[in-house]
This record gives sequence, structure tokens and C-alpha cells, in this order.
Amino acid sequence: MVDLEQYLPILIFLLIAGGLSAAFVFLPMGVARLTGAHNPSAEKLSEYECGFPAFEDPRSQFDVRFYLIAILFIVFDLEAAFLFPWAVSLDLTGWPGWITMMVFLFELAVGLAYAWKKGALEWE
Repeated sequence: MVDLEQYLPILIFLLIAGGLSAAFVFLPMGVARLTGAHNPSAEKLSEYECGFPAFEDPRSQFDVRFYLIAILFIVFDLEAAFLFPWAVSLDLTGWPGWITMMVFLFELAVGLAYAWKKGALEWE
């Protein structure tokens, strides 16, 4: 039998967190409406980037290198995220954990060498 009283602090925490989240979202909007700060105009509703209006079509094509660099960054960033827990738990995993991580790092090194050879890291 599960004692549901043990979950009461979690429920209280979730209610307080939900209330604070709602307050931080809806309270500024309500104050802005009440104080008259909500006054939309054509200039306020127009899109802008860096303080000046956009001058190109927003549907223009991006160079594929942007996406390639982003994907490579995510892959190697995740590698770094996996290295710390592995290093902390190495005494528990022993040799099988070490060998598995070396295979993982070898695969990443082969991927980096391939991307380097294909010129994916070159920028003009």
C-alpha cells in the first residue's frame, strides 16, 4: 500500500510553481493593459531585425553549411555531455565501460575526420 501523504510536498511544490509561472506570464500582460501600455500601431506590429526593417524575402534559402555546422556542433556537444558522467561512473563500469567509451570516441573521431576531409568545416 502506497502512503499518499509522502507526495503532499511534491503536490504543494507543483501548485506553487504553477501559480508563480502563471503570475509571471499573465500579471505583466494585465498590468500593461490596465496602465494603457497596450497601444498597438502599425510600427509596433511591424517586423524588424537589429533595429531596422528586413530588406530580404524571409523565405530565402540558407546555405546548407549553416545546418551542417549546427549538426556537427550538436554531435560534439553531446559527446562532451556524455564524457563527464562516464568519467564519474568509470569505477562502477570498469573495463567494459572503458572499452565502450573508446569505441564511441573512435566512431566520433572517424566522423570528424570524414567531415574534415569532405570540407564540411571549411568556411569561405
